[in-house]
Amino acid sequence: MLGLGLLATAVQAQEMAQETTAVEVPAVKPAQEEAPPLPDNPQDAPIITDDDFNAALPPIEATTAPPAEPTPEATPDTLPEVTATDDPELDAPLPALEGYDVQPNQMAATEEALPEIRYVTVVDGLHDIHLNDEFKPLSALMNGKGKAANVAQVRARATEDEALILRLLKSQGYYDGTVTTSLAQPSEAGGPVQAHIVVTPGPAYHFGLIMADAQPTLPPDLIRNALPLQPGEQIIATHVLAAEANVSVVLQQSGYPFVKVGERDILLDGAKLTGDYTLKVDTGHRARFGGFKSDGKEAFSADHVAALTRFEKGDLYDNRKVDDLREALVSTGLFRSVAVEPVATGIFAADGSEYVDLLVHQQRGPYRTIAGEFGYNTGEGVTATASWQNRNKFPPEGALIITAALGTQEQGLTTTFRRSNAKKRDRTFQLSSALTHNIYDSYEAYTFNVAGSVARVSTPLWQKVWTWSYGFDLAASREATDGVVNFSDAADNYYIAALPTKLAYDRSDSLLNPATGYRASAEVTPLISLSGGGASIRTVFDASYYYPMGNKAVIAARSRLGVIYGGELDKIPPSRRLYAGGGGSVRGYSYQQLGPHDATGTATGGLSLFEASVEYRYRMGDIGIVPFIDIGQSYASTTPSFSDLRVGFGIGARLYTNFGPIRIDVATPVNRDKSNGEPQIALYVGIGQAF
Repeated sequence: MLGLGLLATAVQAQEMAQETTAVEVPAVKPAQEEAPPLPDNPQDAPIITDDDFNAALPPIEATTAPPAEPTPEATPDTLPEVTATDDPELDAPLPALEGYDVQPNQMAATEEALPEIRYVTVVDGLHDIHLNDEFKPLSALMNGKGKAANVAQVRARATEDEALILRLLKSQGYYDGTVTTSLAQPSEAGGPVQAHIVVTPGPAYHFGLIMADAQPTLPPDLIRNALPLQPGEQIIATHVLAAEANVSVVLQQSGYPFVKVGERDILLDGAKLTGDYTLKVDTGHRARFGGFKSDGKEAFSADHVAALTRFEKGDLYDNRKVDDLREALVSTGLFRSVAVEPVATGIFAADGSEYVDLLVHQQRGPYRTIAGEFGYNTGEGVTATASWQNRNKFPPEGALIITAALGTQEQGLTTTFRRSNAKKRDRTFQLSSALTHNIYDSYEAYTFNVAGSVARVSTPLWQKVWTWSYGFDLAASREATDGVVNFSDAADNYYIAALPTKLAYDRSDSLLNPATGYRASAEVTPLISLSGGGASIRTVFDASYYYPMGNKAVIAARSRLGVIYGGELDKIPPSRRLYAGGGGSVRGYSYQQLGPHDATGTATGGLSLFEASVEYRYRMGDIGIVPFIDIGQSYASTTPSFSDLRVGFGIGARLYTNFGPIRIDVATPVNRDKSNGEPQIALYVGIGQAF
């Protein structure tokens, strides 16, 4: 009911508002203000009265504003006309901003040199405990070189040296040492200030008990034996740090890959002057080798990684074998970067040890390589080879190599397939085919051969002590010693089957530039002539020795002995005979020109050979000088007679580079045979030492 009443009232009010009409109200005229009274003083009377002033004003209705002048529309494209002046400099165009050479107004600042004082440093007490040599390079006073801005700076440096000496004392077991410093004014005007440091080291502390706070190990005394600190030994910081590092190394080599060496605690006893030492070690689980994992950009799978190891699954973990695996991975040449780390598996063996997998992080590098080699030898002429290879054309580690030779006396094309680490670490399988043409003063030959081998070889990155190889060689050739191959003469055709084998022992320190050690090798090649030449065995023995003479010089010596057993000389292909002379033989003589000659003066090669050389290699930075002497000869008999030995001597230069020395040798023959046209001077250029 209340709501209805309010609604009715609102409607009535609206109707009343609509019926209301406007009522006109008469305007009220304002009363006129009275004028102020005139002043009594006539001088203050106004010039004109207000009524006269108002009467003089025109009425407002009659006043009109003057008409506005039209404003011309502004045109953006219209510019005011520029009037030329009579001054040519003002009429000339302004130069470009780049033409102005603006130089800042620099005010010369003068700085007065700060006053400087000189001082000398005197230290007493360090010499007796052998700490002078350690203090001097670290001392703030010593490094100031006796000059300072003022005495306050000298005092600050002395304070630094006090703290330094206290640290050095504690590093040698002098925990009760004291240091006092005093500054003495100069005794005469202009003299140096004296900084005097007096060191009282006090007694040295020695080890008392030596203990390890760690989990049990196998064997039980593994950590203590790896900690080479003994009771009664003076507490020296460097010895402690080295001993703690040794604990980490030994445990990782003994089956604990996740060992963590913690903080040490040394409890000092001032009465006994001893310190009880305790080392905290978290050994982690004892571990054995498990499987392999791989990630990153892989060059080959984890299965091939297993072929590179020198351990078996289940062997006790040894960090040295992990490092060896990483070196084997690097030596493949397939990686930009590679790392190996152990990973826990949570799988345990019966003895409680945990199997750990090795995770190999691979980042493969480029596989393709283009290489070239150039050389020159008197009698052999220019030798130039170029090669292209893809080191991982047939993964894993299956390389395809194409080599072309284009020289004065040798041309050829060779295709090679090589599988490195073939099913086993360091084992290489190789298969090749070659088509070559050789033309020397001693013979000319066109040869096609197919060869295969299994070998254990050395590389500059992975030099090995023992190396070996065995394989086969099938060859068909046309050869002649008179310098002209007669394709219609069956006597010039040779069909050979050979089984080359080689065993080498290397104790030198480098493949390309040995400075110490020795080498020895034996090469035995049974050979059968399928064209009726019979069978023979070609054997060559090599030995070399390197003796250092200080840091700059090396005496190097070598010898070679070669023998062919069985078969007659004219039944053996000329390319398979034994020759002497040339850069790798007896320098000073032409290539393969020593030994027996036929009636026309052509070298025929021999059935036996002897050579020897001595060099004195003196190095000065990246260059070296090498005087040398060579002797040698080949013989028609199966046993060398060591007669009529030819001697050559000379001097060589070496330029040492990252990939080996570049060799330049100049030699002359001592007892040359003028009838054979042997040269007076011979030049040899190549890469690597002569032997």
